[in-house]
Amino acid sequence: MLSGTDADLVLDLVIVGAGPAGLTAAQYGARANLSVLALEQLSPGGQALYIDALENYPGIAPGKTGFEFSEDLRLQAEGFGAKILTEDVKTLNKEGDLFTIALAGGKTLKAQAVIIATGAKHRALGVPGEKELSGRGVSYCATCDGPFFKNKKIFVVGGGDTACVEAQYLSRLSNQVILIHRRDKFRAQKALADRVLHNPNISVRFNTEMREIRGGAKVTSVLLEENGTSAEENADAVFIFTGIVPQTSLVSGADGGLKVELDEAGYIVTDQKMASSVPGLFAAGDVRITPFRQVVTAAADGAVAAHCAAAYIDSLKGEIY
Repeated sequence: MLSGTDADLVLDLVIVGAGPAGLTAAQYGARANLSVLALEQLSPGGQALYIDALENYPGIAPGKTGFEFSEDLRLQAEGFGAKILTEDVKTLNKEGDLFTIALAGGKTLKAQAVIIATGAKHRALGVPGEKELSGRGVSYCATCDGPFFKNKKIFVVGGGDTACVEAQYLSRLSNQVILIHRRDKFRAQKALADRVLHNPNISVRFNTEMREIRGGAKVTSVLLEENGTSAEENADAVFIFTGIVPQTSLVSGADGGLKVELDEAGYIVTDQKMASSVPGLFAAGDVRITPFRQVVTAAADGAVAAHCAAAYIDSLKGEIY
């Protein structure tokens, strides 16, 4: 798709990121008869690729893997005419009504509308065993993976709102939930913290840090340090909620690039049309402010963003937006 007169190529819609939000946006944009290009650093699917079994997506029979689901999304988008390119975006700017997208490989594209669907990354603990056992007992999503550990011994790491909310959810699946936090009190809102502290299925341990996650084919134990003393404990799962980092460097204003409104945590602020503070720039999925981050909500965001991007493009031609 990128050859010859690349500098003169003006696309209707460029989507940065090809996870569930980006791929759904690509499908809906192409179905609206737009010329669509989705750019992805790695492989289409994003974090969904790491889902072992997608069991809570409406209409998807239990057992389909995240990889299979991602492939279906890719094939659907391409079937409607969207193009997907493995390429990193270096900078994003806007000149007049056109966006300029500079690719790391040296190419430059122009587009009438852009959707940012770069997602967010879970902040890792960085302890031995975490990476190796990810997807085999180590998880960053209670809703996604909690049901696999019913009546099992579950450790939750964190002390903020998310850790408390997710521990509450897990406590409905098991009465052996241990929430550890390295400080002597929660950072979470008082109401959330109180619910956790009074939940009989949750054991809270302050001043405690996880030093290692152990196991082979799956998690079998953890090494904890409490007040300077280390001890190993049996474990079936470790859920880590120490923060999420939105991938918004392209629109943070760094290096003279485009700057959009972000909230205090760094997420893109959008309206119900998924529109950002910059006309023609939309955001979908985990990268934007949203009360719930799941594959199904990311896909819904992508559909709305593409629909509204098409309407915005029509408005450039004098049609109602």
